[in-house]
Amino acid sequence: MARSRWTGLRENRICACGSREMRMAMAQQRRISKREFIARVAARSGMPTKTVSSVYEGIFDELTSAVSNGETVVLTSFGRFYRQAHKGHKVRFGKSDVDDYPVLKFSASRSVNRHLDSDEELGESKVGAGDETMPAVS
Repeated sequence: MARSRWTGLRENRICACGSREMRMAMAQQRRISKREFIARVAARSGMPTKTVSSVYEGIFDELTSAVSNGETVVLTSFGRFYRQAHKGHKVRFGKSDVDDYPVLKFSASRSVNRHLDSDEELGESKVGAGDETMPAVS
């Protein structure tokens, strides 16, 4: 059966932007909101949610400020945050080109990468084990 030229282009475009399987896998992953994350940290640490929220804001304000100033933030046994320059590009149908721009990058440490699939260290069983005692998040 002969394929039309347009079908092939459409399939190639999907592959060039990211495979359909990859997009579906990413859509199936459960996302945790900021509110839920803060509630989990508060429950795990025994600290009030308001205090954890304040610490969360302070950490990310300091992190983005340091990286904006060209510093690399290294959190031992977790990873490093750094600034990386992205090269601009010409816009085919736009009025102006996209200039070079910086982005925040994160590189996980070896120990974090080793424990991503391990249920005993950072996986679902440790997080899920305390679900009976954790208060419901509204």
